[in-house]
Amino acid sequence: MKEARNVLGTPLETCCTSPMTGYYRDGVCNTGAGDFGAHVVCAQVTEEFLEYTKAKGNDLSTPAPMFDFPGLKPGDKWCLCASRWKEALDAGVAPPVVLSATHASALEFVSFDELKQNAVDKV
Repeated sequence: MKEARNVLGTPLETCCTSPMTGYYRDGVCNTGAGDFGAHVVCAQVTEEFLEYTKAKGNDLSTPAPMFDFPGLKPGDKWCLCASRWKEALDAGVAPPVVLSATHASALEFVSFDELKQNAVDKV
């Protein structure tokens, strides 16, 4: 199996393990055939983004114990759906991203320049 790459072209780094994120809940924004949402953008969520996505029907701030989901608070890192991040960008509420932990497949949804302009790990 080929090693996953980030948008910088280097090996994909861990996004966050507390709370445990990723489609596979392994802390990494990796993707696979079953990941229809493409949870590949490692973002540091903000209050504005959490309110925005909740209004869009995806409440990431309320705990859901039955899914072992603690709920997110501003500052937490989370693997977001690339299309939701792009939608939030267009609405002016995109949270900052971690380029080294954002999967290369995010570039199918958003440009590298858009990610770079919103990055916490400046290159």
